[in-house]
This record gives sequence, structure tokens and C-alpha cells, in this order.
Amino acid sequence: MTDHPAPGTRDAVISRYSGLARTALAGGTITDGDEDAGCFGAAAYTGTGDVPGGALRASLGCGNPLAVADLHPGETVLDLGSGGGLDVLLSARRVAPGGTAYGLDASPDMLALARANAAAAGVTNTSFLPGHIEDIPLPDGHVDVVISNCVINLSTDKPRVLAEAFRVLRPGGRLGVSDVIAGEGTDPAQRAGAEQQVGCLSGTLTQAQYRDLLRTAGFTHIAITLTYDAAPGLHAAIIQAAKPGTLAG
Repeated sequence: MTDHPAPGTRDAVISRYSGLARTALAGGTITDGDEDAGCFGAAAYTGTGDVPGGALRASLGCGNPLAVADLHPGETVLDLGSGGGLDVLLSARRVAPGGTAYGLDASPDMLALARANAAAAGVTNTSFLPGHIEDIPLPDGHVDVVISNCVINLSTDKPRVLAEAFRVLRPGGRLGVSDVIAGEGTDPAQRAGAEQQVGCLSGTLTQAQYRDLLRTAGFTHIAITLTYDAAPGLHAAIIQAAKPGTLAG
């Protein structure tokens, strides 16, 4: 008899997304949650005509963090939970020449899918790293920008994720993520049902909780912008913040 990881645990998240990646590697279209609820998946993007179809089919985000990341040539960007690699490929093109786009994912299948998509796109300034967003395998102050697309809500240790993002950013670095957040005062049972509907396996933060965790991690210039209703009591949002200091140059 095969043991299945408990729902909402990190192993359950990895298992679920590994299965989706294998579907994409086999040429299938993968979905997660209610795509009719808003801009889930590739629907949030424009200008993706030269992106491999495999990367678009594997997009499971709840927005487009690149729309607010303001990437520049020569910068180093890190995508937390990079999945099939769509945001990494788009970031790599924006930071070229001279820049690098890292993708971090805990699923070996997702990493294989992302590397295949990068090869198909002919994008060479990418690096896909195995690891967990709670323990980023990069040194302190290594990146200019941290992005993420509907992944932080999957973590069972969100304070650690934001602390790690702060650690790997250079002084003056920026955080720009898409995520799903809960409305204040939402009925707990309704909220739990909505989280399952849209695939937020480990629960969501409210806007106030997100702000508090960002401040505790050390971030300033925090802005949270609701973009659309993902499900009853849940909202897709863009979360922006900065690490104090000034980037060299």
C-alpha cells in the first residue's frame, strides 16, 4: 500500500505539481484551480507569441509579476517556485544582455520541464535550481529582484519564505510577486472551501498579515494591489516591497 502525503504539507504540494509537470512533458495542458475565476495561467500575459507552447501550457500563476517587476538589462532575478519556467524565460529576455534569471523549484519534474522549455526557446541566461523557497540555495545579497507567481500561498512557513527573499536580495533590491490573499473577516469554512477551489493547499494570508510578515522580514515600501476576485473571499493580488539600501551603480 502506498502512503500519500497529508493534504497541505510540502510533500503534498510537490507531489501534486510533479504530476502536473509530467502531464505537460507528455504534451498535455495542465490546470490547477478554477481558470474561469480570473487571470489564472497564461491568460494574464501578453506578448508571449515567441514563448514555447509547453511553457504556456504549464503556466499555473494567478497574475503576471513581470508587469510590476520593472526588470532592466544586467540585473539578476529569482523566481520562487518557477514551475514550467514561463516567468523565468520572460525575465531572462528582459535582463539580457548581462543579466541572469534563476528559477527555483522543489519538483524535479518541474525543473525538467522548465529546462526543456528554455532549450526550446533558445534562452541561455537562465539557471534552474532544485530547492525549497523556505531555504533558497543562493548566497546573501545575490539578486536584484525576487518574483513569484501564486506560490507563496503554497508554503507552510510563509514567514521563512519572506525572510529568505529578503536575505538573498541586494540592498535596494525589489520584491514583486503575484499571490492569492484572503479577505478580512471571511468565514473560516467558506475560506477553506475557496482555498481548495483555487489550489491554495496550505492556506492564504490576509492583506494585513502579509504586510506584517513583510515588515518583520525587514521590507519597506510595501504595496498590495488587489487585481481580481479569485473565489468567494479570496483575491489575486500584486505584492511589492523593497529591501532598504541602494544598489551599486
